[in-house]
Amino acid sequence: MRKRYIAVGVYCQRKSRYSYSKKSSYLPDLRKLIKRRKMGLKQTIRSLDAFPRTEEHLLQKTQSGALVSVVGLVIMATLFIHELTYYLTTYTVHEMSVDLKRGETLPIHINMTFPSLPCDVASIDAIDLSGKHEVDLDTNIWKLRLNSHGHIIGTKYLSDLVEKQHTTRNHDDKEHHDGSAKKPHKFSFDKDAENMINKVKKALENGEGCRVYGVLDVQRVAGNFHISVHALNIYVAQMIFGGAKHVNVSHMIHDLSFGPKYPGLHNPLDDTVRILHDTSGTFKYYIKGACR
Repeated sequence: MRKRYIAVGVYCQRKSRYSYSKKSSYLPDLRKLIKRRKMGLKQTIRSLDAFPRTEEHLLQKTQSGALVSVVGLVIMATLFIHELTYYLTTYTVHEMSVDLKRGETLPIHINMTFPSLPCDVASIDAIDLSGKHEVDLDTNIWKLRLNSHGHIIGTKYLSDLVEKQHTTRNHDDKEHHDGSAKKPHKFSFDKDAENMINKVKKALENGEGCRVYGVLDVQRVAGNFHISVHALNIYVAQMIFGGAKHVNVSHMIHDLSFGPKYPGLHNPLDDTVRILHDTSGTFKYYIKGACR
């Protein structure tokens, strides 16, 4: 019994020693491995530095060094803002070249008010250097009757040319039914002229005006257009106004532009007002433009 007890005790002692030595040797090896890996990572990062050794006097903090740093930051910020502003700024560049589009037309946008000129007598004529002369233009041109206070009365005024065509068609129908070609036509013409005279005189007495607006399509050459009473027969005009001094062409230009419109466009004649009081006159505007 004694020998067995000793044997068991030795066995237990050896077992405890063996387990203790295994535990104590395993942890230091793991720590060393982790430490070596960290040291290897630091060495790798340090190897990428172009200046691994910094001089000691450069690490000292001084007032002059702080001043240089602040000045450098201010200069960098100023240059950055300047370059960013230059990049975001839009500059308009004007170029002039020979116009090769001779077949295309130039649109002229018109919006004018004549406070003392009835719509029945106002007409637009255009002529250019190519010899093209158009009288009483009505394509894309509309007229609005205005009362003495400048308010619109009635509906859109039909162009004189359309009314003339309609009147001529009615005359042809009368000739076809009456069987006469000369006498009814002459009578109808005199009646139309008389009705026109009475209508315009009544409009002048009521102080009616006219607003002309629309688009003129002209050729890309020098020329002029004018708004006057040229659509009337000279004798009819004399019977209506009695003389040139009674024709009042006072006007207000709301919009007069050439070519397509784009944002920021300013036309020199926009919002121009010319009013005549108890007199007559002619207004001429000279505009020089470059077609795009």
